[in-house]
Amino acid sequence: MAVKYECPHCRTLIGEITKSEVNEFQLGFHFLTPEERRDIISYNPNGDVTVKVVCDYCKEALEANPELSLLVNPLQ
Repeated sequence: MAVKYECPHCRTLIGEITKSEVNEFQLGFHFLTPEERRDIISYNPNGDVTVKVVCDYCKEALEANPELSLLVNPLQ
């Protein structure tokens, strides 16, 4: 199982964990509510997991321009 961290706005790959022994507890997923898990984590058919995490560039852009948060993919 690979865990890929990807920005939901610009689709930049932020990082990837390919260690097969990593579990959801080690990743801290147990701290998320069911709603957060549904919004943040995607389970792919091949067994990989994609976690949506806002990259620094998009975070700065959204903080400087809050109106962008109203758009679906504001920075694409």
